[in-house]
Amino acid sequence: MSGLVTSSEGRVLRLTLDRAEKRNALSTPLCAAIVEACEEADQDPGVGAILLEARGPVFCSGMDLTEVMEPGIFERTVVHEQLFTLGARLATPIVAAVQGPALAGGTGLVANAHVVIAAQGAQFGLTEVRIGLWPYVIYRALSAALGDRRTLELSLTGRIFSVNDARDWGLVHEVVPVIELDDRATAVAQHLANLPGSVIARGLTFVRQARGLDHDDAGRLAREMRAANFASEDFEEGVRAFTEKRRPAWPSNAGG
Repeated sequence: MSGLVTSSEGRVLRLTLDRAEKRNALSTPLCAAIVEACEEADQDPGVGAILLEARGPVFCSGMDLTEVMEPGIFERTVVHEQLFTLGARLATPIVAAVQGPALAGGTGLVANAHVVIAAQGAQFGLTEVRIGLWPYVIYRALSAALGDRRTLELSLTGRIFSVNDARDWGLVHEVVPVIELDDRATAVAQHLANLPGSVIARGLTFVRQARGLDHDDAGRLAREMRAANFASEDFEEGVRAFTEKRRPAWPSNAGG
């Protein structure tokens, strides 16, 4: 079994890490299942948001160390690369609901979410150095979330940091009591899912493609994508709904 439970609630796809007895460690089957579910959702117009959560007291303890000495490290690295670039590759927003520790690869999962809601008492850390490893495959996502200097310091020290630090540094967007975590994260995911899907997808695509471009090329891309947005049915409906003082019925979400 992969250790991933999936369910759909309207336009929200809920992905639940279900290896509580293993502290939701990221086995290869679990990594592959997350990647497959997210990539399939990204191609499904009926999915407007992905909600990532976990069962048990630990969100995710990182890589499953029982696999480390087994053959096939290259194949596992490929799957890990796919997993820890989901946030940069997907045009569907990911919301993470984090309870308890999210360490090493668990912190990498959090960094790949576009919106992160965490419970009071949650903890984070790039702890790979403690076992003689560098956080290679999660480094880019953490650097995008925290900045180069902070990510380097955390990678060097391997220290665990609090949910309040994570919020102050930009890794976490909102901290709530544990009892409110599911309701709040679900509400955020549903809100994102009910926004115009084509606009969200185009916006996330712009963010991905604009990274690393020089000033002129980034401006050219922005103009092109803005023109496409102006010409979209969703924009037309949004303006019409605003002038008519009613809730929009987004064409790109129809049937979802």
